[in-house]
Amino acid sequence: MITYEPSDEKTAAEAKTEAQRIAFGPLVFQATMAMRRLGILDTLRTNRAGVTATEIAQSLEISEYGTRVLLEAGLSAGIVALSHEGRFTLTKTGYFLLKDELTSVNLNFVADVCYDGMRYLTDAIVEQKPKGLQVFGKWGTIYEGLAQLPQAVQRSWFAFDHFYSDLAFPSVLPLVFDRPIARLLDVGGNTGKWALRCVAHDPHVYVTILDLPGQLEKAERNIRAAGMSERVVCQPIDLLSDAAAWPKGADAIFMSQFLDCFSAAQIVSLLKRAHAAMDAKTSLYILETYWDRQEQEAAAFTLHNTSLYFACLANGNSKMYHSSEMKHWVAAAGLRIVREIDSIGVGHTLWECKR
Repeated sequence: MITYEPSDEKTAAEAKTEAQRIAFGPLVFQATMAMRRLGILDTLRTNRAGVTATEIAQSLEISEYGTRVLLEAGLSAGIVALSHEGRFTLTKTGYFLLKDELTSVNLNFVADVCYDGMRYLTDAIVEQKPKGLQVFGKWGTIYEGLAQLPQAVQRSWFAFDHFYSDLAFPSVLPLVFDRPIARLLDVGGNTGKWALRCVAHDPHVYVTILDLPGQLEKAERNIRAAGMSERVVCQPIDLLSDAAAWPKGADAIFMSQFLDCFSAAQIVSLLKRAHAAMDAKTSLYILETYWDRQEQEAAAFTLHNTSLYFACLANGNSKMYHSSEMKHWVAAAGLRIVREIDSIGVGHTLWECKR
């Protein structure tokens, strides 16, 4: 697992260079997106022997000036390389920026969902409110307005949200269904992907999805399209409302990438609601990505920066948590972890909890 021991072994020159990379980071990001969108990176990929700026400009019908500006920025960023003969080639980093699915999902999420609103991050931290959300509309959280966001923003949001869970679900299904389950409660079920996987996996299970009304619109459409309306029911609910009781009698309660959308106090409140809906035989399954449980530095880096999205755009009070924090809140709700499995998908951890 990733650890962060105190150390600062860079030379002064190295540290100063790194500081400049951070200072110009937003410009490098936009240059990268421009090279992707204009086809420059793809042209380099298909010309492995190298290609000149003039040839790229002519083939893509863009100015040589603009092509050179982007390519030269790409040199310092390590995205492209330049030979003595003046021919540009794509580096390994450039290849990942172009063709790696994880990187593409993250790039589009930052570009479409996060970029414009992140200039309000300081205000969000001070006021503990998602001040960056104002670039899209006037909602208390992004979840309230998700169905009303521009289509391109919705696509990038859902692609980011689903990419990680989609890779985890195939491994999680047999872990949850290692015993008979007649009724499953899917809390924060989003578009219904997990619920539909459950009924496809086990022909005997019935699923109830709890989520905000706006969130459930897509879920209901997906459920109808799959012909599963009799086995998957959507129950619109304000999950944090004291007046909204959760259905009792489920064999399993499932929360996937759900609790990280809430503050510490809200998480304890939600877990207590789960506790109240459980009996001795009910298992609560929590599927989360904890930054301290990651095997790759890139994964921990992604999670730390996803916390900035939560602070500035999603709700202003949640983050990607350290596993020890979540364990404390599980215990505070009167629950105990009876099974713990790491390294699921691209970095998920599954906990099975009992009363």
